[in-house]
Parts: sequence; structure tokens; C-alpha cells
Amino acid sequence: MHRSLIGLGSNVGRRRQTLQQALEQLGRRPGIALVAQSGWYATRAIGGPLGQRSFFNAAALLETSLAPEALLVALHEIEDALGRRRGEPWGPRTVDLDLLLYDQQVIESPLLTVPHPRMAWRRFVLEPAAEIAAEMVHPRIGWSIQRLLAHLNTSANYVAITGPAAAGKTALALALERQNAAILVRDESPPDHGGSFDLDPSGNEWPAALEFHGRRSRLLAADAAIWSDRKRLVVSDFWFDQSMAYAEAWLPGGQFEAFRLQWEHDRARVVRPRLIVWLDAPAEELFRRVGERGRRNERPLRIDRLEQIRQAIRGQVSRPRQGPVLWANDTSPSAALREVQAAVDAMQ
Repeated sequence: MHRSLIGLGSNVGRRRQTLQQALEQLGRRPGIALVAQSGWYATRAIGGPLGQRSFFNAAALLETSLAPEALLVALHEIEDALGRRRGEPWGPRTVDLDLLLYDQQVIESPLLTVPHPRMAWRRFVLEPAAEIAAEMVHPRIGWSIQRLLAHLNTSANYVAITGPAAAGKTALALALERQNAAILVRDESPPDHGGSFDLDPSGNEWPAALEFHGRRSRLLAADAAIWSDRKRLVVSDFWFDQSMAYAEAWLPGGQFEAFRLQWEHDRARVVRPRLIVWLDAPAEELFRRVGERGRRNERPLRIDRLEQIRQAIRGQVSRPRQGPVLWANDTSPSAALREVQAAVDAMQ
């Protein structure tokens, strides 16, 4: 038998009654045993049309002999039987049954993504899930449900945007600043620096790496004034850990090892984000944008080097125990903003 975690939600009709019916139908399905269910959690609607009714949410722990795809089919059949009509994303729903976890499996197919791609930062998912399955581990992040919830409760209200050059990080950060009256932390080059070390170190790898790293360390230092108001959102157009990816690409072995030691020392003294946002586009599109920007130190960058750096940062973000990551892969600026804003709201 396999252990599976299910999220339930409803904001149309008789919400509690509908969710209770869904749980009863789950328990009667061949190959499914209902092990535990959480209490009901009232939450506001996130990300969809304005004026929606609030949701009732819950979680259920199952044991099942069904394969993941077959379990998903069973969930959809129960949704349909209870009147679910699939329309606008994040719109009103009679009932919503999400497959959150299936043992420790990672599944990516046209029909199914497990773990659920948004569960790691949604409070309305984590609070009921922690009630019945606190020890279950998110297989991509490597944290338990309980630790993910504790991260929401104790971390700074801080979103770090990362990704390759010309992905649109600063534009997204500026849009989030406007929508949330947030504090913006920008990764701007000092006035006396000709361009970005990240793209062209121009033969000055070691001093430039230290210069950029030192500035980022000061911007995100735990004693910086930006953290004094814990309720106010802070958003940065860079992620502290991306420095390691660039250093690995540019620095020779001895200098890289020295940089790594300095980075590890400083990493313990900066504020870690509540959510990392990975913003991306295909390498060809990034290369075109870099050329259009016309910055002096970016033009010589070859597409293969751009792709190398892109993959290095992605690898850094993908490492276990980094915390929740929102993957905004090749989306329009408006879609990325909507997705990240929904995440910001869901973390509160």
C-alpha cells in the first residue's frame, strides 16, 4: 500500500457538507483507505477573480493500492460527481481535490505533477496537512510538512527572485514592489564599475567577485534596517546563493575554493528568503534580450556561456533543503506576476 496526502477545498454551495461527502466517497473507493482527516480551515480565496467567497480547506491521509495516475482519476471522478466544473484557473470551485504527495515519489507527466507544485508555500495546504501528516517529507525540498509550516511562521517576509541574465528579474521585483508597497532590494552595479561581473569579469575575476559578493552580503545582512518591519514584504531581484553559480563559472579552482569559504561564512549572516522565485526563458530568447539591452559588458557574452550560467544557477536552486521554490519557467511577465503575487498572498 502507498501513503498519499490529499488537499481538499470548496468555496461554492454547502462547503463543509461537500467536503465531507468527498471524504466519504474517498473512503468507499476500492483500493483506497482513509487513514486520517484534518479539521476544517476557513481561508480567503487566493489568486483568482475578486469577490470570491472564502474557502473551507482540509487534508486527508490515504493508504492506496492505486497507481498515482489511477488515484488522480478517482479524485477527478469524485469532483465531477459532486458538481465540479472546470473553468477559470483559481476561480470558484464546488470541490477541489489535489494530490499533494504520493509516498516519496517525484512525478512529472502531462497529466500529473507530484509533489503538487504549489503546496510548499500555501498556508491553507500546510496547516491542515501538518495536523495529520507532519512527518511526511517533500521529496524535492527535503523538508517535512511541519518544517515547511514552521518556515512560513518564522522566516522573514522576503521573496528572492533569481534566474539567468535578462530573464526579467528586476521588472518582476518592481511590479511586486508597486502592488505590495514592498521594500525593494536591487542588485545594481556600483557607479565605478563598468558592468556586471556576473556576465563579463573582464580579467578581474577575483576582485570583482569579492566586490559583488560583499555588496550583496551587506544588502541582506540580518542587522540591516529593511528587516525591522516583519510584516512588510521585502523583495530582491537577486538571490544570495546565485553568487556561487557565477563564481563556479568564472573563478579558477584555488580562487573558487577561497570564495566558497567566504560565501559560507557570510551565508550564515544574511536573511534567507521565505520563497525563492526562479524566472527563466529559453537561452536564445535570453541572448536576444541581452543584445537589445546594449550594456557594454554584456555584449561579448556567447550563447553557450549564457546557457552555462543559466544551468549553474538552476542547479543551485534545485539543491535539496533550499526551501520553497516557485518555478516561473518561460512565462509572460503578467503571468509570472500573477503567480508570484498569489504565492505571496498564500504565505500570509
